[in-house]
Amino acid sequence: MLSFNQPAVYQAAKCYVTYGVMGHLDPKQLPTKSKPWATLTSQDFVHRADLIIPQELLELVQDKLLKDKPAPEYKRVVMSLHDILSGEFFAEYIKKGDVLMLSGGRRGIDNVFALRSGTLTMFLDKEAYERAGLVGKPDGVKGKRGGKPRWVVEFDLTAPSMFPGKKGFDRLIYASKNALAEPMTWLFCNISSTTPDPDPLSRHSPTACTSNPSVSESIDAAMPELTPDISFLSSDGRADFEDFSTGLYEWLSLVRLQSPRIEVGDQIDPYLSRYQVPEGGKDGKLCKISWQGFLAPAWSRQTLVDSILALPHKAWFSFSTTTFSKGLAGDNTECTILRPPNSLGEYLMWEVKGHE
Repeated sequence: MLSFNQPAVYQAAKCYVTYGVMGHLDPKQLPTKSKPWATLTSQDFVHRADLIIPQELLELVQDKLLKDKPAPEYKRVVMSLHDILSGEFFAEYIKKGDVLMLSGGRRGIDNVFALRSGTLTMFLDKEAYERAGLVGKPDGVKGKRGGKPRWVVEFDLTAPSMFPGKKGFDRLIYASKNALAEPMTWLFCNISSTTPDPDPLSRHSPTACTSNPSVSESIDAAMPELTPDISFLSSDGRADFEDFSTGLYEWLSLVRLQSPRIEVGDQIDPYLSRYQVPEGGKDGKLCKISWQGFLAPAWSRQTLVDSILALPHKAWFSFSTTTFSKGLAGDNTECTILRPPNSLGEYLMWEVKGHE
């Protein structure tokens, strides 16, 4: 585990680094419980994904990955909480189906609502929490200077008790009609293989959105060494491995940002930036493929699978995902997976977790 220095105001993020070997990949039976697959599926609402590859593999990826795989789709819709908890929408999408939903707003400031795997999570300020009359628990860091009390309330809407006439569900319905009745803008993603017919979402006039991939070609990059030395894995090499993995993750992050600091021949004034690409690699041309929108964790896992199957087994690549912000500090969860060149199934994975 690597820890970054604690900022002046916010709690520090933590970075967990894993070096492992992927098992045999069967496209008809995708892995779910082992790393790195479980890490990707544990993320809640993915905002951005980036695939970094050598430039010479772009045509192969376009033919086998981008053309054959439709771009992920989601919808933007205005609904009240009561609209979600009643009628055909509740019966078809919540009880029978599987959807992801995230309301607008900033956690820590606004009342924010999220729906994943049938669980409704509400992040409420003290006033809304008391008016709703629901049972929850304190949310956030206790005693944080300048922070106002906030609460989190959860309901498993797939439970047998979540039906009209049941005490707990009726209390939730009452709160949705009175204390939490304001319509909100939601991001909606149906991750089921089917869509109800007729579609109960259509009556709310949703706006369809598509996360079309954007391609940045011919990034002329100074490259570090991408393969860890086997001696790093011994107990005596832990410090060297931490230095190697930290430098490599920083470089991959700058590639994602398309920073000129990683470009060949960059001559930034050292008073402005003292960053230097770690030594050991050869200069090369890179390509970055990015998706941005409201992406399901299952899509992230499938995209990693498709990348492994589409690319030659000796080729290196990096796949990264970033979730939506979870707090005032812009905290989110990031996952970056690197397959080194000439790999026999080995991978490096960085999990960055902010304060939640």
